[in-house]
Amino acid sequence: MATQTNVPQLNQQSKLAVVPFPAPQTITQLELTVLLSLCARLNQLEKQVESAETSIKSRLEAGCSIEEGDHVAALKENFRRNVSWKDVSVRLANKLYYGKGLSYVERVLRKTKPSRTVSLVIE
Repeated sequence: MATQTNVPQLNQQSKLAVVPFPAPQTITQLELTVLLSLCARLNQLEKQVESAETSIKSRLEAGCSIEEGDHVAALKENFRRNVSWKDVSVRLANKLYYGKGLSYVERVLRKTKPSRTVSLVIE
């Protein structure tokens, strides 16, 4: 008797599991126009931000003062040596110099001129 009541429940569950999905909505021309407009505006804003940062950076480098208030702007200077070749050169130098490759690479790295980057920091 218990099996007879379970069978209709399984049939009801299987009927509930089959749910037709609504057809996807059409993408309107208005949606496409809005997206293109937003992309164009984003491009304009990125150019304005880049221009404003460049202006403030150049004035800070020239020694201009900053008005007192909630925000502080400063230039952060970094020096970086391009060491993407380091692992390969260590392996090669270890073969050539019998395990003294790291000291060779360190000497080359010391002689490598670092590249200077300046970034604007606003707090």
